[in-house]
Amino acid sequence: MPLIYKICPDALWREAEAAGRFSGAPIDLADGYIHFSTGAQLRDTAAKHFAGQRGLLLIAVDDARLGAALRYEPSRGGALFPHLYAPLDPRIVRWVAPLQDGPDGLHIIPEDVA
Repeated sequence: MPLIYKICPDALWREAEAAGRFSGAPIDLADGYIHFSTGAQLRDTAAKHFAGQRGLLLIAVDDARLGAALRYEPSRGGALFPHLYAPLDPRIVRWVAPLQDGPDGLHIIPEDVA
């Protein structure tokens, strides 16, 4: 099963874990779906939308566990991005890890992801 990834502020994710559901960050709520990235898209997503932000988590999910609510849709440059049209159950997440800052101000994406 391919993994897809969500970058999320630590505090927002901890609230979701306590509540038993993640409805999304403000941008997700505004757009009507939860934005995810594939491993190949993750570095650009982090640089474009999260540069300079600290206290972020990288959340990995098996895309097959999301069912019909997950759709791959054209976005940046026509690439297909995973969008979840339902809340995410934190219990199905494969793993959660801090997203480290690099010396150049960009986030360090784990080698086995991208």
